[in-house]
Amino acid sequence: MQINAQMVKELRESTGAGMMACKQALVESSGDLDKAVELLRKKGLAAAEKKAGRAAAEGAVGSYIHAGGKIGVLVEVNCETDFVARTEDFQALVRDLAMHIAAAEPRFARREEVTEEILAKEREIFRAQALESGKPEQVVDKIVDGKMEKFYSQSVLLDQAFIKDPDKTVHQLVTEAVAKMGENIQVRRFSRFKLGEGLARREDDFAAEVAAQMG
Repeated sequence: MQINAQMVKELRESTGAGMMACKQALVESSGDLDKAVELLRKKGLAAAEKKAGRAAAEGAVGSYIHAGGKIGVLVEVNCETDFVARTEDFQALVRDLAMHIAAAEPRFARREEVTEEILAKEREIFRAQALESGKPEQVVDKIVDGKMEKFYSQSVLLDQAFIKDPDKTVHQLVTEAVAKMGENIQVRRFSRFKLGEGLARREDDFAAEVAAQMG
């Protein structure tokens, strides 16, 4: 049986496992969704979400400096025990997350952090754009919902496509780490710094930089 993208998507949504693991499970089960779920459970991947409610007070704060010191990231990632926090796999996860944040510029760690005020403003903008383009009223809500999902995928860390493997989200990356390490893992918070961000630049400095770039 041919395995299509919709089948993989359904399995990912029901188990939280990574795309490649879901695809392999579907291949092994000849496209039988229930059998694929069972295979993933045996491997421990589908059980990862069950660990999400367990206390995670250990972990590490990771850092990453990029572009000659012009971009810096601090990220706190929590797990359940100091033993796991000191493992190479956990430290690699923290480094990957810090690098991803530097490159992808998320504004929030998770959807719950996006305020109602921001959501209302984004919806208002998307609705106005849809109406301005002449879309009929009956489809505007669907268009807005689609644009909101895109907003989340661009602005929320866990919803972003992982820079090293765009076929999986950061949430799926963390879920796979949970399955592998056997502990609840949470990205608690992060800060991203860009040199000079928010500061007004002197006009003569800007002119000098432009002149230098023009040779």
